[in-house]
Amino acid sequence: MSSRAALLIGKITHARKEWESLSSLLQLKEYGTGSRQDFISKLKGGDFNDVVAIYRSNDSTKVTGPFDKELVSSLPASLKYICHNGAGYDNINVAACSERNIGVSSTPLAVNDSTADTALFLMLGALRRITIPFQNLRAGAWRGSNFALGHDPKNKLLGVLGMGGIGQAVAQRARAFGMQIQYHNRNRLPESEEQGAKHVTFDELMRTSDVISLNLALNESTRHIISRPQFEIMKDGVVIVNTARGPIVDEAALVEALESGKVFSAGLDVFEDEPEIHPALMGNENVVLLPHVGTSTWETQRDMELLVLENLRSAVEGKGLVTPVAEQKGK
Repeated sequence: MSSRAALLIGKITHARKEWESLSSLLQLKEYGTGSRQDFISKLKGGDFNDVVAIYRSNDSTKVTGPFDKELVSSLPASLKYICHNGAGYDNINVAACSERNIGVSSTPLAVNDSTADTALFLMLGALRRITIPFQNLRAGAWRGSNFALGHDPKNKLLGVLGMGGIGQAVAQRARAFGMQIQYHNRNRLPESEEQGAKHVTFDELMRTSDVISLNLALNESTRHIISRPQFEIMKDGVVIVNTARGPIVDEAALVEALESGKVFSAGLDVFEDEPEIHPALMGNENVVLLPHVGTSTWETQRDMELLVLENLRSAVEGKGLVTPVAEQKGK
């Protein structure tokens, strides 16, 4: 048996056989349930001193808490890689990992299609304010007295904030509905990746878009990047779609914009303090709400697990991480 080990935190559901096949390379250890205090105690007690790679996920944060500076400082000296299951990794302090020369990977490629599908579902639902007739019908009121016309996506200008893999997949789908596409990234994409989308400044995207799709990572520079000043310069009747991370939007400011009519409707899969949702959003019929299910398909969940294991295997075989996080690319 190898003197090196890999540690699985939480569960692996769809690629258990592939995880177990790593036993030819590494001793396999698992920490399926427990608490942050217990986990740190085991780290300090030397239980995982042979671990070179960790498989963790957003869900496993419930088990250990976030991989913040405190937890990272307790990780064994043997650890070289954290292979994370999730496109977002804001619950990992990457800077603290980099200080200790720990490589971090995520699963950006595997989530693109299902997250983009969810964004389009929310966008179409928000344009049609689908919650109103949906609730009326379920209540036995057919269309009800509060039924109102929605909008077609055709000829609307979609502003994609964050034109990475998911943003590009959103744009590709939106074109099929006759939408025009513009986007903002800090750096313009190569023309071959724009697929006809127009690169604009952040303020221009805020001012001119009919629909704004948020597809960017959460970090200190993007937290509340959409707040009162941004809502003030948006078009009257704008539609907001968020499948990225809740804290990208100042939720209180969004509530104000919805109640004033500045925002026609919103489609939200993520929330600032999830699983808690602002009561005014819950009570607003113009909002389409989902409980962070953007990647919740059998196919995507399996692809994500397989990509984590591909990163782990590649790393321990000396080939490096396949999909390192952006902050560590090229290092």
